[in-house]
Amino acid sequence: MIIDDQIYDLIIVGTGAGGGTLAAKLAPTGKKILILERGDFMPLEEQNRSNVDIFKRERYHAPEQWYDNYGEPFSPQMNYAIGGNTKIYGAVLTRFRAQDFEAVKHQSGVSPEWGVKYADFEPYYTEAERLYKVHGQVGADPTEPPHSQDYPFPAIDHDPQMAAIVETLTQQNLHPAPLPLGLTRQTDDPTNDSEVSGIVPALQHPNVTLKTGAKVVCLHTNPSGRAVKGVEAEIAGQSYLFLADLVVLACGAVNSAALLLRSRNDCHPNGLANSSGLVGRNLMKSLMTVVVQLSTQTNSGAFPKTVCVNDFYGSDRDFPYPMGHIQNAGGLLTDIIFAEAPPMFSVLAKFLPGFGLKQLATRSIGWWAQTEDLPDSNNRVHLDGNKLTIDYTPNNIEAHDRLIYRWTDVLKTVEKELDGFQRGFIHPRGEIPIQVMANQCGTCRFGTDPQTSVLDLNCRSHDIDNLYVVDSSFFPSNASVSPALTIIANALRVGDHLIEQMQ
Repeated sequence: MIIDDQIYDLIIVGTGAGGGTLAAKLAPTGKKILILERGDFMPLEEQNRSNVDIFKRERYHAPEQWYDNYGEPFSPQMNYAIGGNTKIYGAVLTRFRAQDFEAVKHQSGVSPEWGVKYADFEPYYTEAERLYKVHGQVGADPTEPPHSQDYPFPAIDHDPQMAAIVETLTQQNLHPAPLPLGLTRQTDDPTNDSEVSGIVPALQHPNVTLKTGAKVVCLHTNPSGRAVKGVEAEIAGQSYLFLADLVVLACGAVNSAALLLRSRNDCHPNGLANSSGLVGRNLMKSLMTVVVQLSTQTNSGAFPKTVCVNDFYGSDRDFPYPMGHIQNAGGLLTDIIFAEAPPMFSVLAKFLPGFGLKQLATRSIGWWAQTEDLPDSNNRVHLDGNKLTIDYTPNNIEAHDRLIYRWTDVLKTVEKELDGFQRGFIHPRGEIPIQVMANQCGTCRFGTDPQTSVLDLNCRSHDIDNLYVVDSSFFPSNASVSPALTIIANALRVGDHLIEQMQ
């Protein structure tokens, strides 16, 4: 093993929404920061979602095998690169609703209360929206919580066909609202991500070092087990040990938990930070279904996603529990929904024999239906020898099914009011495969009690004084909207705490 000849003030493992944002926040402090990333810079052509062949080749799957509940191997849909999964996300940056921080009764159970509230997050949401150049419109969505400031950029205009649908939805007494999107001002790569807004600005500071191709395999503690003293990483087939005063994990909810479990030692026989036994448990990853409207009219297939509907986020007329969030997927050539849900094509092929992918994409409009899944300790990440296993069984299913049927009814009215629409096709919820790891969260939940949580409210391990986790692992519950902005906001919040600690 090669021991690096430098001692860092801080090591950040991972460059996604949490790690990249934290790096940008802490870089101006002048502290010596090392960023370790398993991947490398992603070629621009690999980020291009406008080619139909991504649906065929199922890009963006990690070069490794995980295992499901039945011991069957699968290749997870993960992106190891500078920027992590923000390089392939949809740039939808929505605030959690205020009630998402409270205990909420669902039909299938209770979504637990957070130890911090929306008011604690609000200034960091505002900071995150500025950092990621979010385009939106305050006040259009009645479920949106209060903003201390407007969005930094105006909402993106709707495509003409989508504008007509929005008008029809409004006539149904619904509240379609502009979808908050993190965008750059560039025309060649409009999506903002944690490389653009986090890592690139951080590297402008001479105190920040980035090492790519660095797969972190173990955290080593001091003899008492109360501090991480070394981060072991494999780089180009060689093992290195990096030393730091503070260590922050931002590998994603699955990989951060797996790293802690792999780092077990005599002081921590069940894995680091795991005296509660909760590391890896309570994995959540949302229930998501794609609903596709077919049309006799063609569109470009490349218009942006711009619309969301949250009228069903809470109870509905005949269902007293939350159902979830609806958002337009944009032109299907610009999105990766079929890469995430390839079985849909076998369903559609039965109704559209002879249709090619491009024909389908330019004669349809896609919608996401998304529902919160609830924490369940049996849904977890664990190790079987060297095998990383994901045990996950969906829950809160009836709420999701009701959301799908409710939205289908809405679209039937749209079809009656507008010329050119034929019928909607649903991608069944049960067919979304385990390898789709979108919105993963919850494996190192935070809280005030070390017996029922892994991290404290500043996302520091209860067990290890200098170890933090700033990806979505800390979530005690999920929500029905994307977790990305909340991960970013939390990284900024923890960043303020670390700045105080490092003074």
